Amino acid sequence: MRSFSLNLLRRPLALVVLLLLAGGAAGAARPRPARLGKVLGADISFLPQLEARGVKFADKTGPKDAIQILKEHGFNYIRLRIFNNPAADSGYSPGKGFCDLPHTLAMAKRVRAAGLKLLLDFHYSDTWADPQKQFKPLAWKGLSGPALEAAVHDYTKEVLGALAAQGTPPDMVQVGNEINHGMIWPDGDVQHADSLARFDALAGLVKAGIRAVHEADPGALVMLHIALGGQNGYSTRWLDRMAARGVAFDVIGESYYPKWHGTIPDLKANLTDLAKRYPQDIVVVEYSERKREVNDVAFNLPGGKGKGTFIWEPLNTWEAVFDKQGQANDMLLMYDEISRKYRVK
Repeated sequence: MRSFSLNLLRRPLALVVLLLLAGGAAGAARPRPARLGKVLGADISFLPQLEARGVKFADKTGPKDAIQILKEHGFNYIRLRIFNNPAADSGYSPGKGFCDLPHTLAMAKRVRAAGLKLLLDFHYSDTWADPQKQFKPLAWKGLSGPALEAAVHDYTKEVLGALAAQGTPPDMVQVGNEINHGMIWPDGDVQHADSLARFDALAGLVKAGIRAVHEADPGALVMLHIALGGQNGYSTRWLDRMAARGVAFDVIGESYYPKWHGTIPDLKANLTDLAKRYPQDIVVVEYSERKREVNDVAFNLPGGKGKGTFIWEPLNTWEAVFDKQGQANDMLLMYDEISRKYRVK
């Protein structure tokens, strides 16, 4: 397929999809995998911003694409976040639009060229979505109820259609980011006294996103992501409420940061219980500290339900595996060990 022009990158999302489809039809529908394989993943959504600042990455063998370096040290999956309109004044990347659809399309090409799998993380916001904030996208400000559900569905399907049209459909899709307190507030906010009623609204929004994934690409697995790594009571309460509302998905994603989510034994106790209670596979989809211990927990859950991990932004944040100049440090070598230990391919 021909490459993007700058004019195409500036077109509205729906027009981008139409132009991509005009340039070449998406491939045949992929069969739906029965289970998720082993995952040793990394969220590296900051990569285009780092490269724009002039950071160049290298390991002991010399300069290379950061994605290739991660692959050579055992990683087999990349996670990318996407915001609705990050270029907005109130967005994640005012005027620049990092983590928008065009940047995501370009990164997806690089991930696929390296032979890695892709998890796409929908924040359903113009900026960061997490348990403390889930801001409704500006374009959806006046929408609620069925109209908001339709917007979630249509946007999700358009993004996935654009990725499929260039031959880079994601292997797994996150419908929302750290949504234990809900998403797209105030409509899907489940923190208040009437949270049971609001769970109906949240379930409707999540179902709309899941339906779009199934329509756009039946071969993609669906993950729901909550930030409750060591908090079993909260995790089971949230999952039970979603199950009671008929929300069907494939993978439970948990964040684990010790500051908020308890000790390693807390993480192990929670994920072990989830593996026994629920049919879904389980992934620690965000972590940074306690690298060996987190992976030991995540790959050793009952019934083979523990599928692995995604380290959050290892290129430049917290316990990064590269220094600020882009040179790999000794922490990267842990992943050679982890990938061998758990036979990640």
